[in-house]
Amino acid sequence: MFAVFLSDLMEESEESEELSEVEEEHHDKPGEKPLSRSKTKKTFIKKRRAKKSTTCTQCGKSLSTKQSLEYHMRIHTGEKPFTCDQCGKSFTHKQTLKGHMRIHTGEKPFICDQCEKSFSNKQHLRVHMKVHTGEKPYICDQCEKSFMRKDGLESHMRIHSGEKPHTCDQCGKSFKHKHTLREHMRIHTGATLLYACDQCGKSFTHKKSLNVHVNIHKGVRPFTCDQCGKTFNGDLALKKHLSIHTKEKPHSCSLCGKRFSLLEYLHKHQKTHTGVREYMCFECEKIFSTANNLKLHQRIHTGEKPYKCSHCDNRFSCLTNLKGHERIHTGEKPYKCSHCEKRFSRSSSLKAHERIHTGEKPYKCSHCDKRFTQLEHLKRHERIHTGEKPHTCDQCRKSFSIKSHLKKHMKIHTVEKLDLLDPRRTRSDGRKQEKKNRRQKCKNASHVNQG
Repeated sequence: MFAVFLSDLMEESEESEELSEVEEEHHDKPGEKPLSRSKTKKTFIKKRRAKKSTTCTQCGKSLSTKQSLEYHMRIHTGEKPFTCDQCGKSFTHKQTLKGHMRIHTGEKPFICDQCEKSFSNKQHLRVHMKVHTGEKPYICDQCEKSFMRKDGLESHMRIHSGEKPHTCDQCGKSFKHKHTLREHMRIHTGATLLYACDQCGKSFTHKKSLNVHVNIHKGVRPFTCDQCGKTFNGDLALKKHLSIHTKEKPHSCSLCGKRFSLLEYLHKHQKTHTGVREYMCFECEKIFSTANNLKLHQRIHTGEKPYKCSHCDNRFSCLTNLKGHERIHTGEKPYKCSHCEKRFSRSSSLKAHERIHTGEKPYKCSHCDKRFTQLEHLKRHERIHTGEKPHTCDQCRKSFSIKSHLKKHMKIHTVEKLDLLDPRRTRSDGRKQEKKNRRQKCKNASHVNQG
């Protein structure tokens, strides 16, 4: 009871102070008639009620109108009264639902007057217009990189701060971006892949990912590099490629200082320090640092080769290998050495070549101090220490540490098969060998006589 009385007393005290302020405000202003005490009080009550009615009781935020406050309160209550009758998704605002409905109808009423590209959302058009104007008003105070959108800058700033504000309520894992958390949540919910490719049956969680994938089948590459004219089937692939020209490497490893053009490259690199390898193949128990590397590896067991060359019948398990192979047909060599005029069809070949100029040997043997320019050379060398022989002959089960040695060995079996198919060949070879032996004997005899 006393607590209620004390609360009322404090409120009265606050009101009295605020009333004095209103009286002061209207006291003896030049050219104005002083307000009476009752009028002053009415003005004060009106202002106080207006302030109370538009201030959020949850977080103290002041809104300009009562309706704005109602909309704002839905953030705290989680209320989403507007539901899409097509997919069941709910929204806090009617206008947001209206914009969402255009996904289903395909309506794009906002048209760019520069290139006639159309958008379902007015905000998307505004952002797009900056492509034509080149405007990037949002600048990072850490590295001076500029962005067209505020959320683009906010997202970028997390690279510097390391902040991961989006946390999974199932396993506690945190993410820098909301869309990454959404994709992660599908692991827990077991959400089905909604968009399937009608060419090969591959499924995707996002329509954009399907569209990029379909371009592979169509042979369509709508994204063009304005520096060298190279084309790509997705905007992300173009962004990755552009870093070759800009040579910009904003992502730095805190352990060794090595810099990378893309954050995903930094993450992959950091695993070389930590030794983290999370993904295991259940066929051979080999462990991989990324899900994609595991997926590519599993194709060795399944024999799956989804990527077919458009020039010949060769198929590949990995898209990178297909691209590299197709350059044999086209003669394209997009990767130029910055030290000499030599060009390469693969970026990995360029990297290996440039180490001739720099003298860099990044791959060190874990058993001795020997270093190598290429990972393949290191692996081959380490087999001397481990005794590992991964290349096995499917005819006699003999194993080899180097693939070229297996290829050489396989010729023995090829000759054996030919001999079985054509016995005359064996007799002919036998006669040839006899002649060879006789010639050798003659040579030896002549040497003895001369002696």
